[in-house]
Amino acid sequence: MKVLGLETSCDETGLAIYDSELNDGKGGVLAQVLYSQIELHATYGGVVPELASRDHIRKLVPLYQQLLEQSGIDQSQIDAVAYTKGPGLIGALMTGALFGRTLAYGLDVPAIGVHHMEGHLLAPLLAGDHPPSFPFVCLLVSGGHTMLVRADGVGDYQILGESIDDAVGECFDKTAKMLSLPYPGGPNVEKLAKVGNPHAYELPRPMLHKGLDFSFSGMKTAAHNLIKDTPGSDSDPSIRADIAASFQFAVVDTLVKKCVKALKTTGLDQLVIAGGVSANQALRSALESELQKINASVYYAPTELCTDNGAMIAYAGFCRLQQGQADDLSVRCVPRWDMTTLCV
Repeated sequence: MKVLGLETSCDETGLAIYDSELNDGKGGVLAQVLYSQIELHATYGGVVPELASRDHIRKLVPLYQQLLEQSGIDQSQIDAVAYTKGPGLIGALMTGALFGRTLAYGLDVPAIGVHHMEGHLLAPLLAGDHPPSFPFVCLLVSGGHTMLVRADGVGDYQILGESIDDAVGECFDKTAKMLSLPYPGGPNVEKLAKVGNPHAYELPRPMLHKGLDFSFSGMKTAAHNLIKDTPGSDSDPSIRADIAASFQFAVVDTLVKKCVKALKTTGLDQLVIAGGVSANQALRSALESELQKINASVYYAPTELCTDNGAMIAYAGFCRLQQGQADDLSVRCVPRWDMTTLCV
């Protein structure tokens, strides 16, 4: 079965084809293409929703044609279409949903709307020869979400904890802006932190001993005050690097300790990290080190599948279609979509 996946929830246009017959029937990504709008939005220091929507419209057809050429198949060989239904920017979501649903109708194949974060959660299952197996705990960390989820199967999720305010990716981006780093903020904070001292400044770990929920607004405020009150934070490269490293260390420390607590609470020994922030090497390294101490394993998607991409949507769509789910002819997008409403 070949499933076309379309990801247009925000500022990246991702298309991919998942083929369940690849790798001796284990399945895999036949081909994928990705266009990032980073340059478009960099001028504004963040995503402009209307510009994002218009750029998706311009790129979808050329990228679709490129994907078919790269995969070496004809569109008549596509068996189903999966698109991101939500959450995300409503205009951006509608471009992919309308394109995908119309294409599916023209090809006379089923279409399925996919939850963006479920796509991220399932992406590590595409990785390598030893993917995680259900049940596991998943740390979902992105620009818009931070949550710990117990996953017992496709669609069988329990939210263990989530951020009560800012997402961790948002906190990275805003701290980057305070440090006058270019957009996107997260990777640039990580790059600067590599040459800094993570113990130079002490930053708080909000809600560290209060269950499994997160709070990052206080850490963002602490970073703001540190930058404002530290002489040389706007000019001295070493001071700026120390601030970035100290900030990243505090965020990573908070996430790691919450993950360890989640594993101990559930009694599970597998942790999956997914979402754009899961590409952060400091986070990966710290999780591997700490989980080894409790005989637990950590899994993550390949770096190219950490940020938004069509492959994760194609695979999540395949999983849903295997359960007999498909959409009718109407197109509905859900910009705010509670993951707990998903069902098998």
